[in-house]
Amino acid sequence: MTAVIVTGGKQYKVTEGDIIYVEKLDAADGADVTFDEILAVFDGDKVKLGSPTISGVTVTGKAVKTGKGKKIIVYKMRPKKNYRRKQGHRQPYTKVQIEKIVIG
Repeated sequence: MTAVIVTGGKQYKVTEGDIIYVEKLDAADGADVTFDEILAVFDGDKVKLGSPTISGVTVTGKAVKTGKGKKIIVYKMRPKKNYRRKQGHRQPYTKVQIEKIVIG
């Protein structure tokens, strides 16, 4: 069974047992996480599509780890104006292991 979920403004196609990296969630490491915004569910030949979401379907998972991604460098420069700015950024994430897709 496969589902398309929405979290952090992004869409993820997940199955049971998958590990995904999502935008940081307010969940401690080891806590259970429930995703309610489900766009589609695929079960063999059966397809359920939402308009925009499906009610009664949830995806549960476990927050494995919270951390920061690799550093990216943001560099701004204006030629011939002696303007240079260098800034780094590390995006926070939550590593989630999908445990169950519940159709209710």
